[in-house]
Formats: sequence, C-alpha cells, structure tokens
Amino acid sequence: MSILTLESVTAGYGAQDVLFEVSFHIEHGEIVALIGPNGAGKSTLLKVLAGIIKPKSGNVMFKGASLIGNSPQSITGNGMSWVPQEDNIFSSMTVQENLEMGAYLLGRDVRERMEEVCEIFPQLRERMGQLAGSLSGGQRQMLAVARGLMIHPDLLLLDEPTAGLAPNLVQMMLEKIKQIAGNMGNSVFLVTQTLDAVRLSDRGYLISAGRIKYEDRTESFLANSEVRDLYFGG
Repeated sequence: MSILTLESVTAGYGAQDVLFEVSFHIEHGEIVALIGPNGAGKSTLLKVLAGIIKPKSGNVMFKGASLIGNSPQSITGNGMSWVPQEDNIFSSMTVQENLEMGAYLLGRDVRERMEEVCEIFPQLRERMGQLAGSLSGGQRQMLAVARGLMIHPDLLLLDEPTAGLAPNLVQMMLEKIKQIAGNMGNSVFLVTQTLDAVRLSDRGYLISAGRIKYEDRTESFLANSEVRDLYFGG
C-alpha cells in the first residue's frame, strides 16, 4: 500500500479551480519530486495535502484512510508534516521554543526527539537559546525542517526547501533530506525547481496548468525532452 495516494483531485479557491483531476502516489521511504512553472498548482496541491484546502472532488488517501474532511491538526497528528516555503518559523521565539512548538501534538517530554533532530542539524544544538529571527537564512531553513521532523512524521512535505540558499547550503540541505529519508525512514514529497533536488529523488512528477503531465523514475524523468528543455535549460 502506498503511503499517499491522490485520486482524481480537483481543487481551487472559490469558483476558480487550480488543480484538475490530479492523481499520483508516494511509496514508503520514497523521495518524490514535483516540478512545474509558477502558477501550475504546486502550492495549492500542498495545501490540499495539509488539509488547508478541501478538494471539490476526488480523494486523498494517507496510510490507507481518506483525509477528506480532516482538519490540518488531525492530519499532522496522523503523521504528515508540512514545511512551507515562507513563514515557516516563529521569529520571536527561540530555536528551542520553535522545536517544542513543532512537537506540541506529542504531549510528552520531547528532549529525546529534540536530540534526534539535532543529530541531523548540529548547528541548532549550539543555538537553542537564540531567537529564530536572528538566524541566517540557511539556519532558518534548518530550523523549519527540524521543526517539521519533531512529530517524527511518516511523510514530510517540503516546499522549495533550498530556495534562496547559497550553493554550498543547497547541497547541505539536499544531503540532509537524503539522510532524513534514508536513516529516519521518512517519505519525502519535495516541491522544487532545482535540478540537484530532482536528482536526489526516486521519482519525479511534472505539473502544468493544474494537471500532472508526466511521471517517471528520476533517470527517465530527467531524460524527457519536455522536462529537460522547459525546466532545466536542456
């Protein structure tokens, strides 16, 4: 059984549909990349998965059960964690407080879990008392992903996790994502426009004008002329 399956999902805002009969799946322990132009529906799709937008039709299955009608809090508590591209940390709180907020649904002592995420992002351990708003861009992104990991999610949704990072930090973040999927056993759904991020994945999906246009294993996905020419400059 796939950890996540979308079945002919149509969704949007009011009368304006943005996604049209979108279907795809993610397997356990898999890294799946989604690419597409601006306005293609990538962010809307993430909001559907997180329970912020309710589909007009179709179904979202997570761990064998439908998510339709579930609240964002319920979906998070069931093991799906979303790290948005923007507004993904609490700037006025410390690093430790941000991590504690990420684990609020656990309802127990989270020191052990905090230590586990600091094994992945050691820089955070040195900055527990520092205000998150004073962190560098790379450190903020580390904190955002670490906060998303605090509930030990079965599926981690990452929206452009390398956007705005220096090239050396892009590689660092991609290595951390690979570590999260490999060592911690999480599935990762990665919305990206970065070639290296797609190379990291097991499979890729191309979305355009709200529809899935193409899907394949990564090697074949990147060899596809439409993917290569339109999105990665040939």
